[in-house]
Amino acid sequence: MMGTYLETLFQFAFLYPIVMSFFWMSGGLYYYFRRERQARPRNDPPPMAVMPFATLLIPCHNEGDNVEDTIGGALAQRYPDFEVIAINDGSRDDTGDRLNALAAIHPRLRVIHLDKNLGKANALRMGALAARSEYLVCIDGDALLDEYATHWMVWHLTSGPRVGAVTGNPRIRNRSTLLGRLQVGEFSSIIGMIKRAQRVYGRIFTVSGVISGFRRTALHRIGYWADDMVTEDIDISWRLQLDHWDIRYEPNALCFILMPETLKGLWRQRLRWAQGGVEVLIRHSVDMFTWRKRRMWAVLAEYLLSVVWAYTMLLIIVLWALGKFVQMPPGLYVHTLLPSWHGVILALICMLQFASSIVIDRRYETAVGRNYFWMIWYPMAYWMLSLFTTVVAVPKTLLRRRRGRATWVSPDRGIQ
Repeated sequence: MMGTYLETLFQFAFLYPIVMSFFWMSGGLYYYFRRERQARPRNDPPPMAVMPFATLLIPCHNEGDNVEDTIGGALAQRYPDFEVIAINDGSRDDTGDRLNALAAIHPRLRVIHLDKNLGKANALRMGALAARSEYLVCIDGDALLDEYATHWMVWHLTSGPRVGAVTGNPRIRNRSTLLGRLQVGEFSSIIGMIKRAQRVYGRIFTVSGVISGFRRTALHRIGYWADDMVTEDIDISWRLQLDHWDIRYEPNALCFILMPETLKGLWRQRLRWAQGGVEVLIRHSVDMFTWRKRRMWAVLAEYLLSVVWAYTMLLIIVLWALGKFVQMPPGLYVHTLLPSWHGVILALICMLQFASSIVIDRRYETAVGRNYFWMIWYPMAYWMLSLFTTVVAVPKTLLRRRRGRATWVSPDRGIQ
């Protein structure tokens, strides 16, 4: 009996990533052939009968090294009528002085100074309340916004009365290390493809916190961003969709970002993402079991299966380790963790997924294929990272006392 259970666990651990890869590939390719292949080029966004006033929100905390480039990119938008609001959230460096100097030069720029570090969610809320527009484009304080991104995002927000948000297409700027190159492939072949597939199948797990657009009416209905969540972007995505707002994905809305290039920085970032998913699951899953909210069931199921897979893999690893020190029953003995023919199949499917993403992503980044070779390390590096961050995040979230306000912690932004 134990042997049967263990065999079932092995089959699930083996089949889950394969099934999800085909799920993402089929959805991503369908999205590409249906909506992208014949779509307008990035530098020729669709015309709008009326181009409404737009607001760009940029929350900043200790961004003195990056804020001038970020503001410069925001002000260079090829959009006729917009304002830029930078929210200096209790920075301890010269971010505030740099923003004041820029505001004195650029009339489109307004600066809001907050005395204390109250977190990104609070900064975004303050900016949204100060905005003069119904349509908000939000980027991080170290991101470089493509000059056509605002047009693409506002076009989506004005295309239907139930469009509450649109998520853009983050691209990696720093590629000097193996971790940086891996993340270039990850954002194209994993994150971008997942968003395409989720958009095809119904609901999106989360907008990209670094580049997203919102209808302020939708935000007002749900109470804006929650300041007690580790990842405010996941939470706002679930609350908008539970309130029956639509979230679009726009791959032409490019935003160039800095990502961690050290294992410590990458671990902290992905653990925070994993904690955010668990927090959202705990807070909102009970509200989803009504027929009116059935379109979120697939998102919930996909996330729950990823958690089950992580703990299944952990159990297999623990059984293998115990077998090295104690005599295990035959039904619980794991001979090896080294991949055999299973690993070969997983690697082939993984590389097929990356090849599919190159076909899709060449519209937005012509040199992405140069990183194809490095992606052979992806299964080992990132599947294991996802496994252990999920395993740590679940008990860390469940056993934590009531959380207060989520404040800023300056991330690893790669090797400068």
